[in-house]
Amino acid sequence: MLVADKECEMKEFLDTIAEYAHEHWIKFLVAMLFMAAGWWFGKRRAASQWKRREFLGRINFSLNTLQEGKLLIRTLSEKSCEEVFLNQIAVEKVIAAARETTADDPTLPLPQDEYWFYLNPVLNELSEQFSLGMLSRDMGLPVERASYLIALTSERAGEIRTQKIRAMVIHKTLLENLPEEEPEYESKNHATRWKTLNTLAKLYKTQPWKFQDVEICIPKS
Repeated sequence: MLVADKECEMKEFLDTIAEYAHEHWIKFLVAMLFMAAGWWFGKRRAASQWKRREFLGRINFSLNTLQEGKLLIRTLSEKSCEEVFLNQIAVEKVIAAARETTADDPTLPLPQDEYWFYLNPVLNELSEQFSLGMLSRDMGLPVERASYLIALTSERAGEIRTQKIRAMVIHKTLLENLPEEEPEYESKNHATRWKTLNTLAKLYKTQPWKFQDVEICIPKS
């Protein structure tokens, strides 16, 4: 008797599911079509971005320095814009601004009165990378410290391998005293970066709101 009851309950359950599916099959079909369309458009967009080498959803923290007459470019970190800016509206505005930069001005054309709100999350992200140095300094331990500048860019000039949003990190003294003599390059593509640094040096004097000061500390070894 118990087995028969369970079989009856199972049959009722399956009948209920079948009836529900019959009544709502159009909704299921539409949902599946939307999922398929989203997958197709997403894949097509990804393929297009790969072909153009455009990855504006990423932000690259790029350290730029001169050592013995040679321009050195090193990545400190790279993250998705969502990880840095946290707010989706801010992400969309940053990406839109990155698409509007020019070969003559690689800085993001964001409103002056809002610029700090985009630079501050970048500052927070960079500061977190060197938090050990700040704690060491607070504890009175020996540290090395220096002032740097951050600028948000999307380079368009020259032969750029990939289009990304870059948070340029440059020693403040270097940008204020950038030499006129062209340095050696590790790669011919780095000539574009030299042009960018020269542009930033000029903009720092005329549009200082596009830059964020940051003091970086590292523990002495």
